[in-house]
Amino acid sequence: MTLINGKVAMVTGASRGLGEAIARRLASAGANVILSARTLEPDPAQPGSLLETVESIRAAGGVAEAVRCDVSKSEDRRHLVGQANALFGPVDILVNNAAVTFLLPVEQFPEKRFNLMAEVQLWAPLHLIQQVVPGMRAKGSGWILNITSRSASYPIGPPFDDVQSGGHMSVYGTMKAGLDRLTTALAGELAPSGIAVNALAPWDNVATPGAGHHALVEGFPLETTDMMAEAAL
Repeated sequence: MTLINGKVAMVTGASRGLGEAIARRLASAGANVILSARTLEPDPAQPGSLLETVESIRAAGGVAEAVRCDVSKSEDRRHLVGQANALFGPVDILVNNAAVTFLLPVEQFPEKRFNLMAEVQLWAPLHLIQQVVPGMRAKGSGWILNITSRSASYPIGPPFDDVQSGGHMSVYGTMKAGLDRLTTALAGELAPSGIAVNALAPWDNVATPGAGHHALVEGFPLETTDMMAEAAL
């Protein structure tokens, strides 16, 4: 995998779980990786942290830097891209992985949480794409990967499977469907500039801390973070 050797990769939500695994894999393939998350330091309530991920990449011989970024805030997103440019140069690879998820019955879903999910899972990826595309156009190449979900797919039924009927995923699925549609539209728009845009969605659940928080691990078929990281690469 020499294709990305020396390329600049940015991965959001990289302190643990899928983002951590993708960042590690891109670094092992030779990319200079910028990792972002809301906090840098370890959190006693959750395993893993941004600084720990960076340290492990460096210990394995990779190149990585951590930048604190709350992707729900536009000023943080601008700072993230600015720091990436200052540290390594224009971004070649953008992985939009960060997400916030609330799973509630549709009649109980509050507007505040809907707006936060839309900001993090739709506008934040688009805003980051807007900032990195000019540099990609100038180089004539680039890769954008959006992490989506099986819940974005159209339901088949009745009867419906657990993803569609049993997990209160209507709003979450709506957000991921929007990200899927953005992906396909941008793939066509940016292809003439040599920029590839793809979505990656686990079809079974991945055993991450986030999935465990929403009780989506025990009793569900699982894929591993390493499988998803390899698919991302």
